[in-house]
Amino acid sequence: MKKVQFETYQRIYRYTIAIVTYVKELAAVSHSNVICNQLLRSGTSVAANIIEARAASSKKDYINFFNHALKSANETKLWLAIIRDTEHQQRDRVKPLLQETTEIANILAASILTMKKKRQL
Repeated sequence: MKKVQFETYQRIYRYTIAIVTYVKELAAVSHSNVICNQLLRSGTSVAANIIEARAASSKKDYINFFNHALKSANETKLWLAIIRDTEHQQRDRVKPLLQETTEIANILAASILTMKKKRQL
């Protein structure tokens, strides 16, 4: 595994731990269990799909797992934005998670574009 790829996997793993930790904290102070559950599912799905990609049976399958990870990251951005805009006391806590989610989504999108270009060559 390339160093950059390994660092990206580590970053996504740390991000997933931060999402799990945040959801635990949020569940203790929020009445919105549905949003907490959705955030937990979509946030952890990013890492799960990246791990699944490593075991893909083809390049097409590999790209497909990255697409699913990107969709999960985009869904996570939605849940975090909803929390930011409805749970005002959470605004400062959500901001770095939302920023990291956006950066990870950008990395995934760029990776997908690169992989698709390489497939066409």
